[in-house]
Amino acid sequence: QVRLVESGGGSVQAGGSLRLSCSASGNTTSSKWMGWFRQAPGKQREGVARIYTPTGFTSYTDGSVKGRFTISRDNAENTVYLQIHSMKPEDSAMYYCAAEGGPTYGGVWYGGVRFNFWGQGTQVTVSS
Repeated sequence: QVRLVESGGGSVQAGGSLRLSCSASGNTTSSKWMGWFRQAPGKQREGVARIYTPTGFTSYTDGSVKGRFTISRDNAENTVYLQIHSMKPEDSAMYYCAAEGGPTYGGVWYGGVRFNFWGQGTQVTVSS
């Protein structure tokens, strides 16, 4: 079991920045991929960035995310970060941290990896 706790969300103006944090605990050894997802009201949860924690390899969703979002990790602290720059109102959503694996039923596939350990989410609101 992997427990994930997000923090760092809040309200910002367009053009601003935020850094989200995700602290992982429990049996994290087998969850080598960590990801950030977001879900706006009435929309499906979508992956925005993922990181392979043993090497730091990163991957981002094409589109408006690329170039503005940076995922990173501190393996010693079992923490994954999502830095967001040049924020836009369309970035407003609940942001979730996720870890590879989890219950075999359900989950979200992102970049060929199934994520089904989830944090409680942190709300991000961007005003114009």
